[in-house]
Amino acid sequence: MEQSKIIENTILFVKKELKNAEGGHDWFHIERVYKNTLLIAKEEDVDAFVVSLGALLHDIADPKFYNGDETIGPKLAAKFLEEQEVATDILTHVINIIKHISFKNSLEINGEKFTSKELDVVQDADRLDAIGAIGIARCFNYGGFKNRALYNPEIKPNLNMTKEEYKNSSAPTINHFYEKLLLLKDKMNTATAKKIALERHNYMNLFLEQFYNEWNGVK
Repeated sequence: MEQSKIIENTILFVKKELKNAEGGHDWFHIERVYKNTLLIAKEEDVDAFVVSLGALLHDIADPKFYNGDETIGPKLAAKFLEEQEVATDILTHVINIIKHISFKNSLEINGEKFTSKELDVVQDADRLDAIGAIGIARCFNYGGFKNRALYNPEIKPNLNMTKEEYKNSSAPTINHFYEKLLLLKDKMNTATAKKIALERHNYMNLFLEQFYNEWNGVK
C-alpha cells in the first residue's frame, strides 16, 4: 500500500479511536503534534513516514486513561500497522517511538532505552504541545477532568519525583508547571524545537506571574 494511503487510513483510525477522548488528549492534540512533527522534520534528516506514523499513533491509548497500562497503546498501534501491511522494520520503529516518547519514562533510572532521530522529532513535537498557551489550556483541562485544585500554597511541587510518583500524583494543577512543563524547554532535542520552546516557555512564566498576582490580590 502507498505511504500516503496508509497515512490517510491512520488519520481516520485515530479520529475514530479518540472520538470521545479527554480534550487535552483528543484528535486535535494528535493533529497539532503531527503538524509540529512535519515542521521540525523539515530541518532534520529523518524518515518522514516513520515520524508521521509515530506522531499520529503516539497517544492512541494514553496509559493515564487506562489505569496506567502502558501496553495497550503499542499493541493497538501494532495491530493497526500490521493490517496496513507496514514493513516490519518501520512498524518496530514506530512502536518504539510510542513506548519511549513520554515524559514520565524519562524519570525511570533503569528504564529500557531507545534512541533515534525520529523519536527525537516526535518527542519534541509532543512536548511543544504541552507548553505555551495550549499547554496551559491542556494542563487546566486535565486538572479539571481529575477534579484537582487549581493551586494550594501549602502543597509544594515535588521536583524529584520517580516515575511511579509522577503517575500517581494528585497535586494541584499549578504544581504541574514546576514538575514538568517548565522543564521541557531544556529537554528539547532539535534546534527547531528549542527555538519554538523558548517563546512558549516565556509565555508560561508570564502567565504564572499574573496568576500569583491575582491569587494574592496584588492586581
